[in-house]
Amino acid sequence: MVSHMKTTIQIPDSVLVDARRIARRDRTTLKALVEQGLRRIIAERKQSEKFRLRRVTFRGQGLDPRLASASWDQIRDLSYEGRGG
Repeated sequence: MVSHMKTTIQIPDSVLVDARRIARRDRTTLKALVEQGLRRIIAERKQSEKFRLRRVTFRGQGLDPRLASASWDQIRDLSYEGRGG
């Protein structure tokens, strides 16, 4: 089910005149023209939303010397050290 909501917006006179002219030329309504424009902007913004990993830092002593030349297996083993596994 599609719902609709009425709203009021303020549009500068010059923009409204141009929009009405385009709507008449394209044999559509101002409402349809506004909806089409909003859908286009929303689609563009959704495409440009990129994932950004937030910058996180931790206080500590830096890299554990045991990890400097460790293999992934050694790193895994150290991460589970003392956890009963």
